[in-house]
Amino acid sequence: MKIAISRTDNIGDVVLSLPMAGLLKQVMPNATIAWIGKTYTRDLIAACRHVDEFYDIGELTANPDLLKSARPDAIVHVFPHRELAKIAAQVRIPLRIGTSHRWFHWLYCNRLVHLGRKNSPLHEAQLNIRLLKPLLGKDLIVPLQEITGLYGFSAPNLPIAHLPEKTFVILHPKSKGSAREWPVANYLNLAQLLEKQGIDCAVTGTVAEGDIIRQSCPELLQQANVHDFTGKLNLAQLIALIEKSLGLVACSTGPLHIAAALGKPAIGIYSPMHPIHPGRWAPVGTRAEVLALNKNCQACKRSGNCACIAVIRPDSVWAALNRSIY
Repeated sequence: MKIAISRTDNIGDVVLSLPMAGLLKQVMPNATIAWIGKTYTRDLIAACRHVDEFYDIGELTANPDLLKSARPDAIVHVFPHRELAKIAAQVRIPLRIGTSHRWFHWLYCNRLVHLGRKNSPLHEAQLNIRLLKPLLGKDLIVPLQEITGLYGFSAPNLPIAHLPEKTFVILHPKSKGSAREWPVANYLNLAQLLEKQGIDCAVTGTVAEGDIIRQSCPELLQQANVHDFTGKLNLAQLIALIEKSLGLVACSTGPLHIAAALGKPAIGIYSPMHPIHPGRWAPVGTRAEVLALNKNCQACKRSGNCACIAVIRPDSVWAALNRSIY
């Protein structure tokens, strides 16, 4: 049996969907798992041993015959994509699974799972697995401690230019606007704390994020123990760098979930605001930890800044890292 999992959004969302493939392989060891995603997540999928094939969403929508020739027996629309749902119906994939909370799934899917995410008390990874109900024959809520064993994720062994000679922690200050962010000045203070411990820092992010850091807090990238990797790594190299590090500190963003999936110390700094709170989006890993205020805050909902994140102290982050590393 070939099962296509469609998750065509961003890195963190994809990482939290990988346990679906692990669970399917556990239940159906001979199944072929195909993944439909964005081109830039291909290296991420290649690092998951549970996925056998990758298909680019752009290529499939441009040429629907590619999906027909792939001949999946089932498709699970984890991230709703109207055009793909229509194509899957047109090429007559026998089992087409989607959430009942998208109107177009009523037109194009033949098995609907009644699943609402926004107000659910479940974690995103648990919600994803519930979409497998038509394949598994039952509705599973998998405990988060069991999800850590379902990633099947490992880093490629790639050379990294200018790798720090000392042990190092990755600081990933920005999120491409997808999360509420810890102030960059706090990362500078954290880097200074790490310097006192003899630990270097690797700052990662896109070219644009590197420019933002240089404008808002140039002292961070000028810090003696800081190595600037912004804009210098592709996704495969970033995964390899995370594997070589002591751990990673970030807000709710993709590299944090990669670190957790690799079993590395992954320290997430979160807003308590619904629906972006850690109960839904925390990193899931054996050495993952979240720092967030214990409150139900909506005060910053219409603001780009988050006072609840800003008050988290750099020494608290170092303490969490120290617990996870040692």
